[in-house]
Amino acid sequence: MDFQNIIKGRAFSCSDTNSPTLPSYGNGKEDSVTSASAVIWSLCHSSSLQNAEPSSSCSFRNTGSGTRVCTGSERLTELQNEYTDVSELRIANKVYTAVYAIANALHNLINDVKSATNISKGDLLTPQKVLEYIRDVNFTVKTGEKIFFLRGDPVAKYDLVNWQPAEDGSLQFKLVGVYDSSLPSETLLQVDQEIMVWAENSRQVPVSVCSESCPPGTRKAVQKGRPVCCYDCIPCADGEISNETDSSDCFPCDLEYWSNENRNRCVLKVIEFLSYTEIMGIVLSICSVFGALLSKMVSFVFYLKKETPIVRANNSELSFLLLFSLALCFLCSLTFIGRPTEWSCVLRHTAFGITFVLCISCVLGKTIVVLMAFKATLPGSNVMKWFGPVQQRLSVVSLTLIQVIICVLWLTISPPFPHNNMNYYREKIILECHVGSDVGFWAVLGYIGLLSILCFVLAFLARKLPDNFNEAKFITFSMLIFCAVWITFIPAYISSPGKFTVAMEVFAMLASSFGLLFCIFAPKCYIILLRPEQNTKKNMIGKT
Repeated sequence: MDFQNIIKGRAFSCSDTNSPTLPSYGNGKEDSVTSASAVIWSLCHSSSLQNAEPSSSCSFRNTGSGTRVCTGSERLTELQNEYTDVSELRIANKVYTAVYAIANALHNLINDVKSATNISKGDLLTPQKVLEYIRDVNFTVKTGEKIFFLRGDPVAKYDLVNWQPAEDGSLQFKLVGVYDSSLPSETLLQVDQEIMVWAENSRQVPVSVCSESCPPGTRKAVQKGRPVCCYDCIPCADGEISNETDSSDCFPCDLEYWSNENRNRCVLKVIEFLSYTEIMGIVLSICSVFGALLSKMVSFVFYLKKETPIVRANNSELSFLLLFSLALCFLCSLTFIGRPTEWSCVLRHTAFGITFVLCISCVLGKTIVVLMAFKATLPGSNVMKWFGPVQQRLSVVSLTLIQVIICVLWLTISPPFPHNNMNYYREKIILECHVGSDVGFWAVLGYIGLLSILCFVLAFLARKLPDNFNEAKFITFSMLIFCAVWITFIPAYISSPGKFTVAMEVFAMLASSFGLLFCIFAPKCYIILLRPEQNTKKNMIGKT
């Protein structure tokens, strides 16, 4: 028989328990030959006649056929056949156990019959009673194995054997594992992978399926035209997960969740906002604080030189108020940075709207003063009495009060509030301040724009007045910067996603504030600090 086709195969078989006395029985000598032993010897020797020399066979009787008579000193182990091989006694072991089970059952039954008094012995000696006693047997065989029956069945115990070639080329059964139903569930089957031999003498467990199992994070997609066990593992799409092996579908995460990198678990989406800890937030914060400090430094310089002509010219009160409002504008931009809250959302737009209108009102008042001062130099003109210091203060208060009323109405009708925006990105949440009322938001910006245009027009008209130090042309430059910044801000504000919208808004605030600060006050500080000889009344009122 060609065993090459079954070498390295595996199978479960009955457990093998070698008898401690059977091998020695085959090696012993028979001095008295009984009828039973004679049958065994004759059977073993007759089985060997086909493949043995005639001189090696014998018989216990003189048959007259030339076969010698056995002397009794022969050994069964010297014969190689199925009767003398005691290395694999799996079936014989079960027969041995069954015989002992019946013997123990009969022994117990007979003992009960002997001790029975009121019950007829004939009623106990029945096949049904024998079966009952077999189910209750509990004994230990000579090999040390404990035999008992559970619900009428013996404990299931099997050997996992591996067909392996021996060194002499023969086939041997190698025990590689044990199955024992009496053990805990996690140890029912114990396999020694190191001694297992697979095809082509490989120690590596072969792949016995068309496709490997799909790990969590993927789904199975059956390959067209192939068996159902052949499939591809398709990674789950963004926002979807599968948390089981060989999952047939991927499942979407909830709205506020997103799939992790392995696509096997939903995690909370990243919440994004302009933070103080990121580079962009740090740079904008530094610029805001620097602008506020610079405004205070200019105020300090003006305060030290408040009696000089260049500070007293064109209403020094408006200059100090403008510097104060500019410092507030710089600081208001800090409310746009950090995690949005109800208070920060309300404060950021309204505070900036009011403080910036205060800035523009001061600039507008200074522009009107320049125009009125030129008109007052004309013969017979008394226009300054219509726009003196009192009127200038009232105009600033009135123009700012209008913005305050707009902000109050906005906050009353529909105030800004924190909002989780999930429209820009699928994988993260944009935490932003929703303006609440679009009308209120654009009304605040529109009023600032209206005052800026009015201030720009008046400054443009006064740019060619003949004073040596004409402040109107510097106001014109500052308004040009302001208008350019906010005109470009509107489309950028609408199109920029997430925190970049806030960054654009802060940048517009800082750029326009720095424009006012540098264009209006830098020339004056230059004269005060570096050209003090020009800081005279004669130079201020001189004509070209």
